[in-house]
Parts: sequence; structure tokens; C-alpha cells
Amino acid sequence: MPLPANLVTLTTTENQQTLSINPPTSGLCLQGVIRIPGDKSISHRALMLGAIAQGETTIKGLLLGEDPQSTASCFRALGADISELNTEQVIVKGIGLGKLQEPVDVLNAGNSGTTLRLMLGLLASAADRFFTVTGDRSLRSRPMSRVVKPLQQMGASIWGREGASLAPLAIKGSVLKPIHYHSPIASAQVKSCILLAGLITEGQTTVTEPALSRDHSERMLKAFGAQIITDPKTNSVTVTGPAQLQGQTVIVPGDISSAAFWLVAGAIVPGSELIVENVGVNPTRTGILEALSMMGADIELLNQRVVAGEPVGDLRVRHGNLKGCTIAGDLIPRLIDEVPILAVAAVFAQGTTIIRDAAELRVKESDRLAVMASQLNQMGAKVTELPDGLEIIGGTPLTGTDVDSHTDHRIAMSLAIAALNSQGTTTIHGAEAAAISYPNFTTTLQELIQAC
Repeated sequence: MPLPANLVTLTTTENQQTLSINPPTSGLCLQGVIRIPGDKSISHRALMLGAIAQGETTIKGLLLGEDPQSTASCFRALGADISELNTEQVIVKGIGLGKLQEPVDVLNAGNSGTTLRLMLGLLASAADRFFTVTGDRSLRSRPMSRVVKPLQQMGASIWGREGASLAPLAIKGSVLKPIHYHSPIASAQVKSCILLAGLITEGQTTVTEPALSRDHSERMLKAFGAQIITDPKTNSVTVTGPAQLQGQTVIVPGDISSAAFWLVAGAIVPGSELIVENVGVNPTRTGILEALSMMGADIELLNQRVVAGEPVGDLRVRHGNLKGCTIAGDLIPRLIDEVPILAVAAVFAQGTTIIRDAAELRVKESDRLAVMASQLNQMGAKVTELPDGLEIIGGTPLTGTDVDSHTDHRIAMSLAIAALNSQGTTTIHGAEAAAISYPNFTTTLQELIQAC
């Protein structure tokens, strides 16, 4: 039986998009081989380190989402020569560490918390220069004190709303002093911001975390020539400054956070089998694979290899019966961005899934715990919001209805995957948010759907 023409439709009105998904009563499945966009975390860092290194950096496989565009725009304003962004090859001509130029206008990080928080470490250590930074409405509501406070301990001069805890922020670059910062949260953004500030700070700057967060900064800083010492026993990392960074060739693997949508889709939609190629499987990012394995998902890691210092592999997923489980503790920092799509998996699992220790999700692009609970419940799920997580009773059929992304890219895509297994039409308002990290998400979804 052919699939209906209106199964997946995207409607654009001015700057807003509405995605409608109308599964046929006869069912559908997902089949195919996918190449996902480049890793967002690695893309940001490649642009930043290339901008402050000596010489030329070549980036292949860069993510073309809106967030890396914001990073490129900010560092062009700071003096770096960055070619037009594309997936084939981006050339960054660095200006050298400590040589950021004072921009003539406000630096705008858009919706990107990574851009703003990591950039603050470099701006705070750019002595005798003045900067102002801001972002969109969502970013201006997200907490900046988690990076401002340690930078102030290093001697940084930073001002802003609510005691410099919210953007816009003003920064007067200073000669900083090294510190040993014991972070109260496991956050790669906090860790990376302090390490970047330590690059030009005389002596050793150390960050210790309560649990291990993603380590892309440490890996890339080493590749660019910085002296980095890691201590896995204490979850500590140390940078020795002042450093000398040299431009490199960076090959960006596929983003496992983007792969997660297809892994869950393949696991929950009957008759599905997908292969997701060239996925970064850095151990600090593979919590999603461990969580889905705990739920009984049929996922294989194939063709493992190392590309430019990052472990990479292909992932095959087949439909299977999932079961509820508890996801908490040290696993959470390694899958924090994947909790929304994990909640979708839990809705279609038998039994109860409990997600704890994820309060960090309340200060992302949206309050992801509150939004996922409200939107999935609107579709008929049984989701209870916890102070630091979710309790999800699986096995209740979903019914298509109107839902909203709350301008959050991961919410938009998670609801789209949930809609594939729902009865009736689901209409997702604010679907344009997906372009933040996955510009061709809807096109890929359309290509994968088959009549089964």
C-alpha cells in the first residue's frame, strides 16, 4: 500500500515552521542508511581554537546549524579570517593566542550557550580590551554565573544583569591568575571556559568535576599543542599557560546527539532497521547507547575507528521491545542532551522508566523536563515531572494532537519521533528550531519512511 502524500508536511509562514506527521492506519517503518550532521560540540571548538591558533586550520565535516554560524560570526568580529561555512572544507586563519581584537559592536551568540560560555574564557583573559556579549531571548535567560564566578576568582572583570548572572554581559579583559576550580556540576561548558582562560594565564589552571563531562576540549587542545594533563581518578584536567597553539586539520564526526533521534526511532517503530554512519562514539558521549542498551534496544556498533583523535563508528538499530529502567547518577552527564528523546523511548517501553539527577535540563534552551512532560502528556502519555527528572509509565498509545517545541531544537525533533508511533495527525509548532543542530532533519525523515 502506498504511503499518503501528506504523511510528513512542513509549512512555513514568515520565520516559523509547522511540521505535521500523519502516520497511515496500516503503519509505516523506517529503512535506510543515514549520514548525520557534524558534531556540534566539536564544530564549535574547531572554529574557536582555529581562530586563536597560529597559522591555518582546516575543518572538514563542520555542522552547518545556526549555533556554529554564531560562533563563526563572533570570532570573525574578533579578528579571525573564517571562510564561508560548508561541510566540505572551512579554512580558519588564526590570529594567535592573546591577540583577539576589540570588536566595534556587541558580540551576539544567538541561541548558543556553548558559544557564549566558552568565548567568555577567552575574552576575560584578553588583557586591556573591552567586549560586550549577548544572545537571543532564550540565551539571555540562561544562567551565566556558573562560568562568571570561576572567571572572577581568576581575576576577571565582568558585569551584567542580576550580578553578572545573565546576558548581556560586559567584559574588561585582564591578566588572570591560575586557580584550581572544584566545579559543583559536571559541565563541559564550565570546564572548557576555564581551560580556555588558562591558555594565556601563567601557571597551571585545574578543573575538578563531580563526574566526568564530555572531553572534546581536552582532546582538541592537545591536538593544537596545549599542555593538558588529565586525571581520570579525580575527574580533573589541568592546562599549563601560556600555551602555543598551532593550526590543525580537524575532521568532525557525526553528532551522536543527532544520531540519537534515529536510534530511538528505529527501536520503537515496528519493522524498522537503520544504519547511522560515521558517528562520534567518544566515551564521554555514549551514555545514550548505554541507556538504550539497558532498555533492551537492538543496537550494534560497527566499523570502529579513530579519526583525528576522536573514536568513530557506524550504528545499526533494529526495532525491538523496550523495557523501563532507571537512568541516573554518573550516566546523566554523558547523555544530558539526549534525555528528551530518551523520554520518547520510555513512552513506548513496557514498565516504568525513571530519569533522575537531570535538573540541569531546566536551564537549557527550554525547561526540557517541564516541556517534555507537558507535550507528551498532551499526546496521551503518562509522564510525571520530578524535581530533577521524569517518571514515565510506558505502554500507553499516543494520539496525534497539536504540540509545541518551545523554540527548542531537541524538543521539536523528539516530538516528531513520538508522532511516528501515534494515531492520527500530530502538528508540531515551532519546528524551525530543529535547524539549530539538524537543518535537514525533516528531509531525512521523509526519505527514511517506508510502507511496511
